[in-house]
Amino acid sequence: MTFVVAEIGINWDGDLKLAREMISKSKQLGCDAVKFQAFDLEIVKNHLEKERLLRSSISQENIQKIANFAKDEKIEWFCTPMYEGAVDMLEPFVKRYKIREFDSRELLKNYNSKIFKKVLETKKEIIISANKSPKNNKLYNNKNIKWLYCVPKYPTKITDLDFSKINEFQGYSNHSNEILVPVVAASLGSEIIEVHITSDKNKDFIDNNVSFDYKELKELMRQIRIVQRIKK
Repeated sequence: MTFVVAEIGINWDGDLKLAREMISKSKQLGCDAVKFQAFDLEIVKNHLEKERLLRSSISQENIQKIANFAKDEKIEWFCTPMYEGAVDMLEPFVKRYKIREFDSRELLKNYNSKIFKKVLETKKEIIISANKSPKNNKLYNNKNIKWLYCVPKYPTKITDLDFSKINEFQGYSNHSNEILVPVVAASLGSEIIEVHITSDKNKDFIDNNVSFDYKELKELMRQIRIVQRIKK
């Protein structure tokens, strides 16, 4: 079965009621996990939306509530730590971590990513988004690491994608507006599919331009499960 991750990310806008709704909908529509992000002021200090980003980050103030929401809905949750301290905060709550494509660039070049080293010490599963094939990377055969093909364009056009080497990854992280794209990734054998979701495309949530709403997510899950039945 393809492991489908609903990336809530920053589209809950710091509204805990909305976060709970999005977690609940993700479970109802058949997703296997939901994911959030954790960053600090240093990372977003030059961003025009830094206040919104900070309130949408997993923090000491909201982490227990998010964990409780996921527990109530019986769905796994995990997070992308973007600074070292976030790993310590997340460690009691999650059983896997996500490394974003931006951080994987440093990792693939020289292995000096402080965040990655910190996460590696936990000995938990690590999901890494990467634009280039990791096949020749010395970490490629590490059983605790899963690699997702990811094109860092927001949104990603179909013409930006190259699935010719997707079998060298364990999955796909989506930034396309087309449901067809993650469905094709699933049909090509992706074990993990990550998609951004939103509660309302008519609102100005920061990642709306790369996100599927609930109706689209429902259709996506329907098609992915059909693909799985056909492949059996």
